Amino acid sequence: MKTILTKQIHDIFIPKKKAIEEEKIRIEVDYREKNCLVPSELISLGFQIEFKELKVADYIVKGIAIERKTVSDFISSMINRRLPKQLEELQQYQEKLLIIEGIDEQDLYNEGGSVNPNAIRGFLLSIVLKHKIPIMFTKDSQDTAKFISVMAKKQDKEPALSLKPTKRVSSKKEQMEFILEGFPGIGPNTAKKLLNEFKTIKNIMNASQEELQQIIGKKSESIKKITEDEY
Repeated sequence: MKTILTKQIHDIFIPKKKAIEEEKIRIEVDYREKNCLVPSELISLGFQIEFKELKVADYIVKGIAIERKTVSDFISSMINRRLPKQLEELQQYQEKLLIIEGIDEQDLYNEGGSVNPNAIRGFLLSIVLKHKIPIMFTKDSQDTAKFISVMAKKQDKEPALSLKPTKRVSSKKEQMEFILEGFPGIGPNTAKKLLNEFKTIKNIMNASQEELQQIIGKKSESIKKITEDEY
């Protein structure tokens, strides 16, 4: 009786383990987001997180730039005018999104807050209509991560265009206006009015309250108070 030697036949229809495992989708996250819960939620959802310094946005998901703001951060960045600059920087991306997180935890339109609710509504309209940036409202960090997850899985491929976004550098005039807008009650229009009249910040600081009052009325009191008070 002949003994037939046979080689082990591998079933070509059984895919290898590596072929079965899906490659994790990589999401770039700004290193300052380490203090929030969204990255850990994304990791638990099966994504690969790469922390790095992002010049623009907080998350980059397959070429989509996402700026994330909690409700309180949205209000404060609206007041100090940091957000408009960030929205301009987002324009470097073809696809972008603003996420406002925590609407279940904090009222966006606080009637007793420092900002009039209609001013907030107007600013939201400006983001959508002027800057052409969609807004997504999420309940909490877990909800934010789930939205990013759905978005990442819906994108079939990365955009062909490779971007190297940069921070927008403020002009000298914008820097001067920004300094003055740090004073209570001094908005963009008032700052420009003062600079047009006195030309330099030094002249504004040296002006008497009577001179300032002729230009900006009672708002002059806040300037003189801060410049003359001790630390």
